[in-house]
Amino acid sequence: MTRMRNVIIGAGAAIALLALTGCLGAQGSAKGGDIDPVGTWGDPSKPSEPFLSLADGGKLSGSDGCNTLSGSWSVDEGEQVLFEDVAMTRMFCEGVDDWLSGLTAATIADTTMTVLGQDGSEIGQLERTSDEPTSN
Repeated sequence: MTRMRNVIIGAGAAIALLALTGCLGAQGSAKGGDIDPVGTWGDPSKPSEPFLSLADGGKLSGSDGCNTLSGSWSVDEGEQVLFEDVAMTRMFCEGVDDWLSGLTAATIADTTMTVLGQDGSEIGQLERTSDEPTSN
């Protein structure tokens, strides 16, 4: 009887853990909702323009038009893309607006990514240019 009770308790705990894990969203996927941010946002062929490339598995790369970015991304339950562990070079480039350096999250509507800063306000927008991430 004790063995059966332990099996039932263990199975219940495993099911509860799986349910909680599903609620957290997952790095590199759209488990938080219906959005799919994987692809290229902005045009990497224009050297002085910002772009982000979001790959399957949660890796991101990009440029503010001068400095390169790398880090990770995930989607939360509110369908926001969250940017984490973002590192960026710090070169001075005359005439480049470095707004992308302040990214913390983004929302996506159709083919437009609205990039948000630390206070949650819009700092810029990028248009989807490809459903595939760039290969840097």
